[in-house]
Amino acid sequence: MTIGAVADHRSREGGAIIYPVYSRRSAGLSIGVNLFPDTKICSFDCPYCEVFPFKTDLGFSLKTMKAALRSAMLEAMEQNIPIRDICFSGNGEPTMSVHFAEALEAAKNIRSELYLEHRGSLQLAETKIVLITNGTGLLDPLMFDLLKNAANNGLYLWLKLDAATEDWYKTMDKSDIAHETLLSRIGEFAASGAPFTIQTMVCMVKGQLPPEKEKTAWVRLVTELAAASAAAHGARGGIRAVQIYGKARPAPEDPLAEAAPAAILEERAEQLRAALAEAALSVPVEVYQ
Repeated sequence: MTIGAVADHRSREGGAIIYPVYSRRSAGLSIGVNLFPDTKICSFDCPYCEVFPFKTDLGFSLKTMKAALRSAMLEAMEQNIPIRDICFSGNGEPTMSVHFAEALEAAKNIRSELYLEHRGSLQLAETKIVLITNGTGLLDPLMFDLLKNAANNGLYLWLKLDAATEDWYKTMDKSDIAHETLLSRIGEFAASGAPFTIQTMVCMVKGQLPPEKEKTAWVRLVTELAAASAAAHGARGGIRAVQIYGKARPAPEDPLAEAAPAAILEERAEQLRAALAEAALSVPVEVYQ
């Protein structure tokens, strides 16, 4: 299968470690890195999650990852396709993998090597390294420091913040990790000044949209995080952007979760933009339906 024919993430459930996809939030080709080719491993159990139940006997191999990543990137370059990013996501929470740190370093090295080998290839000129995380790795002091240092040295960290209230957290993320504990640690990360992007899924669960209490609390929470980040980072602050996105792919628990109307996503974005402007904070708010 050529890169041009890849349309979804289903190859991950067949044991793929590297999976090229076209991403709406990356606005182009994203080369995914899956640290869990054998089974889903995650600290959340979101009803909108697109990973279907699967089991393989294919364990993660750093050697395989390096070869497959290099091959996928070369194929894209041969087809003159800009590579928007190399993205750690896959079948679960990447920071839960014992291979995360070495895989992250390998991806950075391969990107740099290819860029040099091809004399500043335009296909690699703006290729980012992205981590999509639910933030639970921040509870580990060693991972907290690793992510802070990586974010300060070029890693684009997209941090999930689906819920500001306990009730909606239980609905959206269904985690055994205490919500208050997680939010406190995310607050510490923001106050450290490390740059990151907030990503929030807005969808319906059991036919219900986020209640007014949740919407108000979320706008307040994001504004507080942006203010803490700006205080530590200066000027614009460490929060690069806020991504509000809707459910766009099938999930094994369908129809428990379903897409919210586009107007709801836009309304949430406008509420946050107004609050950020009032607080004199310059943070882009992006909507992906």
